Amino acid sequence: MATTEAHRAIEAVFRIERAGLIASLARMVRDIDRAEELAQDALLTALGEWPKTGIPDRPGAWLMAAARRRAIDGLRRDKMLARKHEAIARESEEASDAAIAAIEAAMDDDVGDELLGLIFTACHPVLSAEARAALTLRLVAGLTTEEIARAFLSNPTTIGQRIVRAKKTIAAAGLAFEVPRGAELAARLGSVLEILYLIFNEGYAATAGEDLIRPSLCAEAQRLGRMLAARMPDEAEVFGLLALMEIQASRLAARVAPDGSAVMLPEQNRARWDQLLIRRGLAALARAEALDGADGIYALQAALAACHARAHRAEDTDWRRIAALYDRLRGVMPSPVVDLNRAVAHSMAYGPESGLALVDAIADAAALRNYAPLPAARGDFLFRAGRLAEAKAQFEAAAGLSQNARERAFLLGRAQACG
Repeated sequence: MATTEAHRAIEAVFRIERAGLIASLARMVRDIDRAEELAQDALLTALGEWPKTGIPDRPGAWLMAAARRRAIDGLRRDKMLARKHEAIARESEEASDAAIAAIEAAMDDDVGDELLGLIFTACHPVLSAEARAALTLRLVAGLTTEEIARAFLSNPTTIGQRIVRAKKTIAAAGLAFEVPRGAELAARLGSVLEILYLIFNEGYAATAGEDLIRPSLCAEAQRLGRMLAARMPDEAEVFGLLALMEIQASRLAARVAPDGSAVMLPEQNRARWDQLLIRRGLAALARAEALDGADGIYALQAALAACHARAHRAEDTDWRRIAALYDRLRGVMPSPVVDLNRAVAHSMAYGPESGLALVDAIADAAALRNYAPLPAARGDFLFRAGRLAEAKAQFEAAAGLSQNARERAFLLGRAQACG
């Protein structure tokens, strides 16, 4: 294949393997920056060799071997890692041999455990919530600082500085890149679940860019959620989050029209919903409920998604149950965004005027200022109430606030439909 085409293929493979590669390397060398450097060095080696030899059958293993060789060379040249890891504490050649053997043994470790270990490290309490999210999205999801900045409505410089500080904090704390145990595990689990859902949501509804969805991010979050559930079979909220992601992901193929525009839930072709994912999601939800987790924040949201999954037609949707579930969710997870979704549910269950009354009550919330879904929801309520001129103005306002090109086009189309 041509060199340019080969490089594109290699970079695509690297994006897939990157998170696992960094997780394995970080666990070995106990240094995130060094792990990223080694992964990048492996990519450069692949870019030089694979166009001539072809992409290997196991590209992840090839990249890991290349990074390992570079790590071993570094250990032999420089004993700085001796101060960071007991396995290479001695300055003798014997110590270097022991460190090399440790690296080779780590090659056989389960990559899933290493990824989870990386996430739990990135979600350590020594970091702020913002730093945890930014670092996890960078290391595990592979988002650029620009993409993370858009997700947080921040700027790339701020995000870049946040990530650098987070790495330095982890290094200074001497954290082990592994899944914690006991009380420490419980203390960090909520943050890990929050970050996994953030990654999933960035894939399910991209905050910016040209694409409405980024299925690869959803798949990564689901994969990590399944690993976590396998490791923690008695944690209700783990299964609640897994259920929510599986059921939501079942609709991805139906959410976007052939031209790339959005397809709203009532108009989606439900034959395109992934029934396997729905079954997996419902099973995970049943597990969460069996563990007395029915009122957990993720289990309640999964129950909401299940209402749609169980309806064979849009008109079969049990909106009164959905409204009641939002009432319960509001009690355990109070937030303006939940209130907005609750208003949508009540508008569908009890009429658009009911939704308008609820949305007007939260219109001044600081968290909803410049939040495109707020005028979009109000526009929908007004449209269904027959107040077309007012609806048009709201759809146009929502389009002006949206940072996603596809969503903006959709909203302008709805404004045009108001006449």
